[in-house]
Amino acid sequence: MALTDISIKNAKPRERDYKLADGGGLYLLVTVSGGKLWRLKFRIDGIERKLSLGKYPALGLGDARKARDAAKTKIAGGSDPAAAKRRERIVAKLSAATTFDAVAIEYIAKVEREGLAPATISKLNWARLWLRPAIGNRPVDQIEAHELLALLKKQENADVLETAKRTRAFASRVFRYAVATARAKADPASLLRGAIASPKVKNLAAIIDPKRVGELLRAIDSYGGAPLTRLALQLSPHLFVRPGELRQAEWAEFDFGAAIWRIPATRMKKRREHVVPLSEQSLALLMELKGLSGDGRFVFPALGKPNGTMSENTVNVALRRMGFGADEMTAHGFRSLASTLLNESGKWHPDAIERALAHRDTDKVRGTYHRGAHWEERVAMATWWGQKLDTLRSGAVVVAIKSSVRDSN
Repeated sequence: MALTDISIKNAKPRERDYKLADGGGLYLLVTVSGGKLWRLKFRIDGIERKLSLGKYPALGLGDARKARDAAKTKIAGGSDPAAAKRRERIVAKLSAATTFDAVAIEYIAKVEREGLAPATISKLNWARLWLRPAIGNRPVDQIEAHELLALLKKQENADVLETAKRTRAFASRVFRYAVATARAKADPASLLRGAIASPKVKNLAAIIDPKRVGELLRAIDSYGGAPLTRLALQLSPHLFVRPGELRQAEWAEFDFGAAIWRIPATRMKKRREHVVPLSEQSLALLMELKGLSGDGRFVFPALGKPNGTMSENTVNVALRRMGFGADEMTAHGFRSLASTLLNESGKWHPDAIERALAHRDTDKVRGTYHRGAHWEERVAMATWWGQKLDTLRSGAVVVAIKSSVRDSN
C-alpha cells in the first residue's frame, strides 16, 4: 500500500527501527529516535543495494518518489547510484582537506610536533585566523596572488605592517607545505614579496649609558612593589636571558652546587638547551627567591596561581612605575644593556658574548664547533659582570681589569 503524507506524519517510533514501504523499492525508515529516512532498495547484478535519498520532512513524499524514479533511470542505464554517492562523499571529503585552512591546520600541527614553542604556535594560529575569511575555504591549489594581496592591502591601509608581513610569510609557508604534500603546484605568496610596505625596524629600548645604568640598578633595589617583581628586575641584568625564559624558570633547572642554570631546549627560541653560569650575586638573589617560591615549581609563580607564571607584562609595568618610559627601557632591554657594555669593555671574545646571549651562529659548521666553546670564559665573564654591576650601582668609577680567561679559537 502506497504511503500518504498523513500516514507518514502519524508514524511513531517503536522499540526498534521499522520500514514503511511505498512502492518501486522506495520505503521510509522510522528510527527508534523518531527520525524518518527515505531509502531505495534495488538490485545490480543480482546483488541487493540500498541508496539513501534524504530525510523527511526536508524531502517530502512527492520529491522522494521523483528521486526514486531518477535513481531507477540511472540503474536501468547500468549505473550504481549508491556507488556514485559514495564517490561524491569521498570527493567532498578530499576537497575539504585541501582548502587553505585545512592545510594550514595540518601544517601547524606538524611544526608543533617538531617542537616549535607554544608562543610561536599561537602566532601561527593568529595568522591562520587572519587569512581564513579571505582564502580559508578556497582550494589551496586554486588561490591566486591577487586574492592574498587584497587582504594584505587591507592590513597595509590599516597601518598594521608587521601583521601584514607575518600574514604573507605564514601563507607562504602553508603554500610551500601544500606543494611538498602534492596539493598545490606553486606558492603564490612568494610573488608578493615587496608588494606591501615594510614595517619600520623598531629597536627595543635599552639603557646603555653606564651612569644611567647605575641609576636604573639603584631604582630597582628601591622598588616598593611585590618582592617577586623586584627580584625579577634584579636578576634580569645579571642573567640577561629573554624575559620569557626568566619568568618561566623552574627550580628543578638550577644546580646551586655547580652554580648553573640549565634552560631546556623547549623553552629556548632557538630550540637548543642553554646553560647559564651563575655569579655570586645571582646565587644570592636566587636564595632570597627560594624563601618566597622555593616550595613550588616555578621561580616566579603568578600571584595566587602557583601553577602559572608571572605575566609577561609585569617587569615592563614595574619599569614604568619607576619612571622609565617604554622608549627608554624594556624587559628585553637588559639583554642589549649587557651585550653593549660587555662588548665595549673589550675584555671578552665576541663569540663568548653571543653564546651567553644564546644567539645561534649563522654558520652551521662554526656553530657546531663552538657549541661547547667559551664556557670557562663565560664563567669568568659572569663573575666580572656581577662585580661590574655592583660598581655601576654604587656609582664608582670602573677600572678596567684584564681578563684572565680568553678563548683564542
